[in-house]
Amino acid sequence: MDRQEPGLGELLRHVGELVEQGAEAHYRTMTLPLRTPYRARYTPVLRALQAGATTVTDLTARTRLTQGAISQTVALLEADGLVERHPLQDGRKSGIALTAAGGALVEQLDRHWAATFDAIARLEDEIGHPLRQVLDAAARALERESFSARLAAVRGDADE
Repeated sequence: MDRQEPGLGELLRHVGELVEQGAEAHYRTMTLPLRTPYRARYTPVLRALQAGATTVTDLTARTRLTQGAISQTVALLEADGLVERHPLQDGRKSGIALTAAGGALVEQLDRHWAATFDAIARLEDEIGHPLRQVLDAAARALERESFSARLAAVRGDADE
């Protein structure tokens, strides 16, 4: 192994940063009806709400983000007037819904999100790999057996 070769985590973070920087740059060129600049981190939550998610638990399941990340993003969206919380019948959870401003924003962003998926398809064509499918398969494999368990298995094999 080349010790100078970047590891998986480094490459994933770098690709993630490049994608997020590109998305943020594009959002800055858009005329959006917001008090504060649009944040790319809003996208998965807004898309999940648009698709029918109604609680933090729903959002976490649909986006595969952590509950902490979802809670922080919902708080930012709420501060920006894009979502509102309301009590649910069982009283243990809050429901989350788009406000009128949030709904109007999502309608405006739909075209951008369609273009985003077209850009992803072009990237996948360029590199010759179905990147989203590969990353989804990797995530599912790591959900079945953690990377920590995989490391332990390799270390155990090396010790024998």
